[in-house]
Amino acid sequence: MIKSKQHLAVFQAILAAALFGISAPISKLLLEKIPPMLMASLLYLGAGIGMLFLGLIKNSKNKEAKEAKISRVELPYVIGMIALDIAAPIFLMLGLTMTTASNASLLNNFEIVATSLIALLIFKESIGQRLWIAISFITISSIILSISDFSSFSFSVGSIFVLLACICWGFENNCTRMMSLKDPMQIVVVKGMGSGVGSLIIVFLTKSYASDIKYIFIAMILGFFAYGLSIFFYVTAQRQLGAARTSAYYAVAPFIGVALSQILYNEPITRNFVIAVILMIFGAYYAAVEKHNHKHSHEESQHEHRHNHNDIHHNHEHDTSVKGEHNHVHIHKSLEHAHHHTPDMHHDHCH
Repeated sequence: MIKSKQHLAVFQAILAAALFGISAPISKLLLEKIPPMLMASLLYLGAGIGMLFLGLIKNSKNKEAKEAKISRVELPYVIGMIALDIAAPIFLMLGLTMTTASNASLLNNFEIVATSLIALLIFKESIGQRLWIAISFITISSIILSISDFSSFSFSVGSIFVLLACICWGFENNCTRMMSLKDPMQIVVVKGMGSGVGSLIIVFLTKSYASDIKYIFIAMILGFFAYGLSIFFYVTAQRQLGAARTSAYYAVAPFIGVALSQILYNEPITRNFVIAVILMIFGAYYAAVEKHNHKHSHEESQHEHRHNHNDIHHNHEHDTSVKGEHNHVHIHKSLEHAHHHTPDMHHDHCH
């Protein structure tokens, strides 16, 4: 049961990556008609509004609440998530105006490095040997893509903006991970509406307007798929995989972006780009094949989230018969055992 959940989580992470992968190439096309700051706002507003409608449809068909709602305890992470999501896409859109869509798509893999290091240093998430190898390959690849001229060692300004976006998303991924047991759809709606409205305020302050309704509508549809559905599957995957490993599977996204960029723009393939692609492939491989299995202890804890009683961690009893997925505040008794696991919210022990 645990393995099947993890396999599903891997599929969800890759699907999230595939959806996000289309964003950079199509966004670059839309940036010809829409200013970068407005574009960033529209992407998140499209995500928030689209997922809000999906949530209303879902709730109308299923009245029973199976997911735990965001509470006051998660408020600091909500604020951090929204603030970082305002900054990240603005940096990315600015970067896209100064570099190729292929370059930006591949550089987005630096988000894995940022997420993993922040997860390790700040949130104390464990990182294994293979994931460190993956981080090393991806970091070297990102450096190669960021340097425009090795003979004079000058950095590409557009690449620096993309890397800043990745760092912001690295912090944001870890904030989101702290809420991953809560309702994923609610997280996406809060993230999309909060970040979208925040970016829109900046648009009005800077007067970065656009009047082409057709392009605005397309940008919001792109936001629903590339941000809304992508974030939904990403948050769901984080429940089982943790922040670092989910972002590692997200490495698929840049390659989808590169392929689409070649189709849309026929961008030139440079020697540095080929070397970077090879290193990224090695990095993505080592990130995907990491295994983690050892004897560990669970301290007694209490929390609320969607769960069932088919795994080894949810063995509490109910006064009445309960079947399938359900949600309530429950207690995990202290337990010691060994099995393959990932640093999800039930496995945040130290090593």
